[in-house]
Amino acid sequence: MITTELVFVRHGEAQCNVDGLVGGPRTCTGLTNRGYAQTERVALRLATEHRDKPFDALYAGPRLRLRQTGEIISQALNLPMSTDDRLDGPVHGAADGRPWAEVKTAADGGPHAHPDRPWAAGSDTWNGYLEQAGRLLRELIAHHEGERILFAAHGETVIVAHTLLLGIPLGSPAGFTVSHGSITRWQHHLNRLKQRRWMLDRHNDTEHLAALSQEAVA
Repeated sequence: MITTELVFVRHGEAQCNVDGLVGGPRTCTGLTNRGYAQTERVALRLATEHRDKPFDALYAGPRLRLRQTGEIISQALNLPMSTDDRLDGPVHGAADGRPWAEVKTAADGGPHAHPDRPWAAGSDTWNGYLEQAGRLLRELIAHHEGERILFAAHGETVIVAHTLLLGIPLGSPAGFTVSHGSITRWQHHLNRLKQRRWMLDRHNDTEHLAALSQEAVA
């Protein structure tokens, strides 16, 4: 039996992604037209699912691209959206607004390359972010035990969930691809022996975006 279910939707493509900029709070200007189209398609897919098996809550992080993604989903599902700072991405400090290429060159790699070292003045460390965000995500999961929860989230939030629920050691060199507009689903199972186990049902599912990719090629 599935008890708690967590569904993460990575935000649609944002302008800072296209421009190659570190998209912190000062820099994020929201979704591109393609990002809106991606989000509308994922919202249609989730709305169909919601009619058969309703979600209990919808959360979005505070950055503009997340709130715009969450608002589209909220309207499609007729489900109120809550904005929660616990779902924000890493603190980028002085890197906010700078080209990622410059930041990575100066730091000898991205946030994952040296996980216990800030990648810019005033930034998080990657392991520090995973630890803090994982602790806060655990609190949010506990608050909604037994419910179906939907998240409009950063790709980093999906990685936090995987790190937490798979028990991945901090500093692991492995990672996960998380595409714009993708769906990732975790399910908490309770078997007949009363044993509980988190199961990753799907990761980076972009089936609903196939037609959009074909239109771009055409």
